[in-house]
Amino acid sequence: MPLSAAIKLKKFMVNPFEECTHILSDETGEAVIIDCGVFHKGERQRLLDYLKEEQLRPVRLLLTHAHHDHLYGNDLIQEHYGLLPEVHKADLPLMGGHLMNRINECYYGKYPYTIPMPEHFLSDGDIIPFGNHELRVIHTPGHSPGSVIFYCEQEGIAFTGDTLFRLDIGATNLPFGSFEDIMNSLDYIIQLLPDDTVIYPGHGAKSTIGYEKEKNPHLNGGVFY
Repeated sequence: MPLSAAIKLKKFMVNPFEECTHILSDETGEAVIIDCGVFHKGERQRLLDYLKEEQLRPVRLLLTHAHHDHLYGNDLIQEHYGLLPEVHKADLPLMGGHLMNRINECYYGKYPYTIPMPEHFLSDGDIIPFGNHELRVIHTPGHSPGSVIFYCEQEGIAFTGDTLFRLDIGATNLPFGSFEDIMNSLDYIIQLLPDDTVIYPGHGAKSTIGYEKEKNPHLNGGVFY
């Protein structure tokens, strides 16, 4: 299902983990930013330039989950637009604190940015309005306990974070991951979302629910990890 003329999606592939930062906007100029992972100076500036050139007004800063590669740019959006990140409360232990610092020291030494903390949390079934559109929050634990998908039924698109990729699924061998939970989450979403729903994962290329049901080995009796 193609995006309507009224909706616009911009993807930035950023940081050393090739994370996908998505900006979704419509004709009103309101926008939501999903998984702002911009890390290097140049990619941070490119994101700001895009928002300025398109005359967009970000109204929500959303996280599919709180792993470090998905939130590097949260301080940038707070500084320029006054927005704090929104995440499912079950992922709060992954933000800030000892775990975040320990992970980043492995890659960067001292972490170079501040880590804004959320004031409001996402829950399963929440509706997030922006412009003339809305996103539905679907809780999909497994890759992390607070992983969520953002689903726009109007446009037939879903932002699946690291729960579901093209021909792959999210790892569960990270802290707080759960093999059983991701299996249950995947079973739920492939039954809930129509086959023509276009998915935009947190890494890699887009796909559709129908294609993944047919071709993804993890959804066809393959081995989860």
